[in-house]
Amino acid sequence: MPTIPRLLVVTNDFPPRVGGVQRYVHDLVRHLPPNRVTVLAPRWEGWRAFDRAEPYDVRRYAGTFLAPVADARRRVASLIRETGAEMVLFGHGLPLGVMGPRLDVPYALLTHGTEVWLARLPGARGALRRACAGARVVFAVSRHTERRVRACVPDHVPTVVLPPGVDAERFSPEADGKRVRARHGLDGRPTVACVSRLVRRKGQDVLIRGWEAVRRRVPEAALLVVGGGPDEARLRSMAGGLGDAVVFAGEVPEEELPAHYAAGDVFAMPCRSRFGGLEVEGFGIVFLEAAATGRPAVAGDSGGAAEAVGHGETGLVVDGKDVAAVAEAVGSLLADPDRSREMGRAGRDRVEREFTWPRFVERLAGALAGG
Repeated sequence: MPTIPRLLVVTNDFPPRVGGVQRYVHDLVRHLPPNRVTVLAPRWEGWRAFDRAEPYDVRRYAGTFLAPVADARRRVASLIRETGAEMVLFGHGLPLGVMGPRLDVPYALLTHGTEVWLARLPGARGALRRACAGARVVFAVSRHTERRVRACVPDHVPTVVLPPGVDAERFSPEADGKRVRARHGLDGRPTVACVSRLVRRKGQDVLIRGWEAVRRRVPEAALLVVGGGPDEARLRSMAGGLGDAVVFAGEVPEEELPAHYAAGDVFAMPCRSRFGGLEVEGFGIVFLEAAATGRPAVAGDSGGAAEAVGHGETGLVVDGKDVAAVAEAVGSLLADPDRSREMGRAGRDRVEREFTWPRFVERLAGALAGG
């Protein structure tokens, strides 16, 4: 594997802030040689305790958002000199990527679902083109993202698909969901787990709307909603008439996530594209974590989600806006445990074969080296 250049990772998306991109960037960084990476990220509540536990150098920018303003540019330039960084890796193409062309070292960009809609907005498209123009390489979290972002990347700049990897030891069929089930009164009940931010794109509302149909097929079925977010009050109101059929676990610590996946017999996140395709799912690391835990998944056909779930092999991909289709997919898996277990085994095998971080770090290293 080519030697990883000494990296300065500049990102707004990093723990202890919670989210899929945050986990992606964090997992990527923690699989790099710790003596060859420094991270610059904003200060989110709990950052001191988090940083003390990390083996690499983390620097924090005052405030909860790092914008490409003069003070941030000076801080980045200072850290390049101080750490001897040979390359800067931006956690998103925008807004921080616009600093790239003014750096004294090469830079690369990570792109996610956000860049898909930015590439379609006239003002943002121009900024993204400028950010990509001088990059050594532009990484995309999925083939879907790569196709959409490619229009903003000059021909001489390569794009490389770099999906999320999974810690297959931490997320494992050996994970024990019994305590989570007991805590929420789910013992003996067929259960669907949805682990995600509570935002409309993720589709928890579609699951709730279809739950009566699921229960007609599987009468004791329960839905375990894990996560927090701005849509929580609306979702709780929607579920009010379903009694204990829908359980809200709230946000849970990272170390408890495997147990929450394991508490479900099936995983579901029927993500959907919104605003005419401007808001999409970049990939969906939750689908891989569920697969690594040995659970089949129901995914919405949005963005890169269909790349995370092999339809008919490791789960089912349906129209996330279609309540009946989602309920049918979820109900069919709950009603057929043998099929679900087979899909869960196939998902685990696929993760071990295709979605490990060492594999993707090697891909990253080759691309950064220009190979």
